[in-house]
Amino acid sequence: MVDAAAPTTHLAPVWFQVTDLQVASGEGCWITTVDGDRFLDFTAGIAVTSTGHCHPHVVAAIAEQAQRFIHAQVNCYRHDLLERLAARLAELAPADIDTFFFANSGAEATEGAVKLAKQATGRPNVIVFQGSFHGRTHLAMAMTTSKTGYRAGHTPLPAGVFPAPFPQTVGTGLTEDQAVEAALEGLRYLLASQTAPAETAAMILEPVLGEGGYYPAPPSFLRGIREICDEHGILFIADEVQSGFARTGRMFAIEESGVRPDVIVMAKGIASGFPIAAIGASAELMARWPVGSHGGTYGGNPIGCAAALATIDVLTADGFLEHVNARGDQLRDGLRKLAADHPVVADVRGPGLMVAVEFRDPDTGRPDAARTAAVIAHCRYESNLLLMNAGTWGNIIRFMPPLVVSEEEMALAVDAVGAAVAATA
Repeated sequence: MVDAAAPTTHLAPVWFQVTDLQVASGEGCWITTVDGDRFLDFTAGIAVTSTGHCHPHVVAAIAEQAQRFIHAQVNCYRHDLLERLAARLAELAPADIDTFFFANSGAEATEGAVKLAKQATGRPNVIVFQGSFHGRTHLAMAMTTSKTGYRAGHTPLPAGVFPAPFPQTVGTGLTEDQAVEAALEGLRYLLASQTAPAETAAMILEPVLGEGGYYPAPPSFLRGIREICDEHGILFIADEVQSGFARTGRMFAIEESGVRPDVIVMAKGIASGFPIAAIGASAELMARWPVGSHGGTYGGNPIGCAAALATIDVLTADGFLEHVNARGDQLRDGLRKLAADHPVVADVRGPGLMVAVEFRDPDTGRPDAARTAAVIAHCRYESNLLLMNAGTWGNIIRFMPPLVVSEEEMALAVDAVGAAVAATA
């Protein structure tokens, strides 16, 4: 006898859903559903499938490694890809970042980076920046300020986290220089009023805000943070979980400013979808972590290392970064032409293929989340293009296609968005 009250699913309902699509396979920038419908995927698993779905080089590396070792727990014994991946990352990371700890996710890595900073400095507090997203675990939630929805119902959250201003120009009437000056002054005030420098272990910042709206941090702001950190012996952590691994047209977004972080956090695009993350710092800084004070069962998984090494092979091939920047230029140019005809498009921004378009009511200047949602829905249902929003108010579309996206695929996406903006006017 069938129980009429039995659930139709055994999955927890806590996941929000961008779509209700049931996928069967993916290839490059496309996913295919169980019904045989194909969709151009400009979500890339939230900026994760950097080499596209099932890149043959990555698939081959995973398959080969799976036949050798699936789980070689790093406390018990070491496998040969640990050092290979760490050495490869040392070649790519900013200066002085040469030693790595492997974890499973961005949230784990950001928390681990804060643990490292507290151990290294002996200080209890951390400064984050408004609009931040650092993860969904308890400390990472306390460090996240982009939306209350990520934190609501989970308080009290860990103490010792202090938000500082992030320079905003869209909707504020400020120039970039004015916004940076005001944000740095707010940071200095925070150090004078709420968390003393002698009690502040680190400042952690996404060089391009992710969930917060794809706002790039101006280079002058990053330099100002670096100067304040140096003045007070505070560590600077660059959270490159979403902006790293060629997403911005450089291997890491922080490179654009010339600023050197003390710690860098990596995940998402590092392994084309296999769950692996990393914390990078100097050998001297990593040595301040007492042996055994941090760890994890799955960190440095052999298959994850194989996927990461294969992904890096693709991302560092001759001409790849040039390709990313060319497709980013194509996308921004198309969106800016759209903005010229539709005043609801208030801003087009972002480096490489970490691009955003922001919608605001042209009469009031207020965020227009309803129009944003309508454009995303039109793209999905009328053009089979998958997009996601971002930002505190949900009025920003973020474009994060696989980095292998072609000129023709980009043109399809730009045309779809143009048709959606026109149709939803």
